[in-house]
Amino acid sequence: MRLSTVFTSLLMLGLWVISAPAQLEFPTYHTQTDFALASPGGFRTGSQGYLNPAVLAYVHQGDLVFSFSDPGDSFKTYRQVGFSFAVPNFSFNLLNEKIPGLGRITNYNLALSWGGRRSSVGLGYHWATDTIGGFERKTRVTLGSLYRPNRYLSAGLTTTLATNSRQREYAGDLALRPLGDETLTLFGDYGLQEHSSVEEGHWSVGGIVELLDGMRLTARYFDTEAFNVGVNFSFGHESVTMQSHYDAEQEHLFNSYSVRLGGRERSVIRDRYLHQKRFIRVEMNGSLRYQTYQWFDDGKTLMDYIDWIQQAKEDPAVGGMMINLSGMKINREMLWELRQELLDFQSTGKTVIMYADRLGIDEYHFASVADQLVLDPEGMITLEGYLMGLTFIKGTLDKLGLAFDEWRYFKYKSAAEALSREGMSDGDREQRQALVDDYYQLAKDDICASRSLDPAELDRIINEEVLLSPQEALDAGLIDEIARWEGEGQELLETIVGKDKKLVSSEALVNTAPPVYPYWGEPRRIAVVYALGICAMDEGIKARQLSRVIEKIAKDTSIKAVILRVDSPGGDGLASDLVAEALRKCKEAGKPVVVSQGYVAASGGYWLSMYGDVIVAAPNTITGSIGVIGGWLYNAGIKESLGMTTDHVRVGDHADLGFGIRMPYLGWQIPDRNLNAEEQAEVETLIKSHYDVFVKKVAEGRGLPADEIEEIAQGRVWSGLDGMEIGLVDELGGLSTAIRLAKEKASIPADEPVTLVSYPRKGLVNVEQFMPRLLGVDLRTGQPDVLDYIQFRLEHNGQPLLMLPLEQMEGNDLFEVLKSME
Repeated sequence: MRLSTVFTSLLMLGLWVISAPAQLEFPTYHTQTDFALASPGGFRTGSQGYLNPAVLAYVHQGDLVFSFSDPGDSFKTYRQVGFSFAVPNFSFNLLNEKIPGLGRITNYNLALSWGGRRSSVGLGYHWATDTIGGFERKTRVTLGSLYRPNRYLSAGLTTTLATNSRQREYAGDLALRPLGDETLTLFGDYGLQEHSSVEEGHWSVGGIVELLDGMRLTARYFDTEAFNVGVNFSFGHESVTMQSHYDAEQEHLFNSYSVRLGGRERSVIRDRYLHQKRFIRVEMNGSLRYQTYQWFDDGKTLMDYIDWIQQAKEDPAVGGMMINLSGMKINREMLWELRQELLDFQSTGKTVIMYADRLGIDEYHFASVADQLVLDPEGMITLEGYLMGLTFIKGTLDKLGLAFDEWRYFKYKSAAEALSREGMSDGDREQRQALVDDYYQLAKDDICASRSLDPAELDRIINEEVLLSPQEALDAGLIDEIARWEGEGQELLETIVGKDKKLVSSEALVNTAPPVYPYWGEPRRIAVVYALGICAMDEGIKARQLSRVIEKIAKDTSIKAVILRVDSPGGDGLASDLVAEALRKCKEAGKPVVVSQGYVAASGGYWLSMYGDVIVAAPNTITGSIGVIGGWLYNAGIKESLGMTTDHVRVGDHADLGFGIRMPYLGWQIPDRNLNAEEQAEVETLIKSHYDVFVKKVAEGRGLPADEIEEIAQGRVWSGLDGMEIGLVDELGGLSTAIRLAKEKASIPADEPVTLVSYPRKGLVNVEQFMPRLLGVDLRTGQPDVLDYIQFRLEHNGQPLLMLPLEQMEGNDLFEVLKSME
């Protein structure tokens, strides 16, 4: 059921009036405000949903509240005592009150809410017990609604109905924040019993001023000329409230007090008391992905780490981060992004400590950012430099009895070289050398800047020493300490920075953080769309599904901008174009589109990117490769050596193209013959035509002449650094940079929090992870890489492809890199 339908139904029920009069048999709205600093929508979560259950949509963590009021002359007895427990969308409240000369009544309340921060509805059920003989307080139901369209306005309505009589009461409250935050809140409310005139209703008005974070002064004036003044202090996870209540004659009546324990609030007192006394512990073992399944998935994502670093940066109680790199398996592009985040973290004067046991050059490049780098006594640093290489299988195909005809018309488009050659072409060698040169220079510049090393000395270490023991690394100035991370790491922290610092987990940082969005209303939303893996219709990026997702985003008025994160080596041009066209239409619908390129966004991956308003890449991103390639794998003796034969009938001169044996068990369809001269001429025309379209679309998307794109095309890959110089990339950065630019393009202030919505939605659970446990054998192992590669080529036999080589790249299998990020 839509929220608007529920909202309307509850209001209609609340406005239902039965004409027969009745005596009031439950406490009225304004007689239940002794512990409330403001009307329900004016402050925090409005007495934990006691008066308006709809406000429970704003509870972000669990809260316990204990309240009491004195009789005005001593603390020996109390007038009222209350207890509240609230979690998101649910609360339980208890209020015990003294009836002078009669006894005590205990009121109970259960409340639920539905909806979001913009609009919500709620249901509360009240009942009571007493020590007064013959007294009967009716059970009742409260229906509530809350509407907060923006940061400035809050409006609430409630209807309270006795369950076994015709008694009704209606109340509404309105609150304003002229500055859009908690600095100043003005509020008012009005309650009316059924069958009473408007003049007989009761009202109150007031205001709350926040002098410092978590230090608030309040005042509230009632139509009876009574008034309250109060103060609220937040200490982070705790807060205290005191109010003094006065009658119409300005005589003091009593005081009320509340103590809250639970979710963290902003607090200048806490921040000063704990100033930089905490260090955040981060365990970086394992791989890093973009998305996780909703259940049974403890994997970490790139955004998880970015959020932890940014939250720690903004938290005055955090003095630094202590990061364990043991077992880390993260690709170099993601490591560069996280390194940039840590540099930003350090810019606030906070400290980064890292522990490692074994580091290669990518890992050391990342770790060099640390203020204190600790290496295990049995650890090692390997600074081997950078390499990109291929395994060529032309000879393997010859031995298998297979032949491959490479359809290559562009100098640098080398995606099929591994099947057709025994070594690199000049064009491929040139572009790969440029990439490793950029990788090396980037690492060298960063390492020397962070470690204050002479560049020539780092060159010498890489070329002459390569392997460094802990002591050698210490002597060379590559590390600061030799020690071991034991247990939770507190002992190591104390060794480095002293005993006055406490180590807390990154999860604790998230769980104890104040509300991410401290304002009224829904934060504006930005969609983060992931295009991961090969460009294909129903695998990899799943273009058929992804294009539909983007079309829906274009129509969603709550989405203010789109970030496309691309990690793809390309593939099927149709798949790439489907997604690219959906993004272009998204732009035309008025939504800014910012592209964030990850480890690789080349060929078909660049086709995905080309219509972005801004393209952001890391300096070590692989981008470009504007070109098309194809090829034909066919029988050259495998059929005969296996003793297989084929036969057919046909209609059409070319009907036998692609026909051949089907390999038992493997399921490969291997064509009997190569293309003839006529067919090859048709293929050449098709590929060149496809290439011309690619170049023209990139020129259109980048706003450049086609001849300028042609000069940097021909299938050449570029680093992100070079890509920016030649106009394929607009800015160097990562996801954080893309978020900043998306906010800027959508006219969202830089300091305003937004909600990032991830697309396409990840499933509930990854069933595949349970298969080995269920069957006793790991079914995910798959077949050898060379067979995978041959199968991929056969599945796309004869198709013009926009893609990079899928073979071994600089020692990292691109298949594995992409799979680890899914």
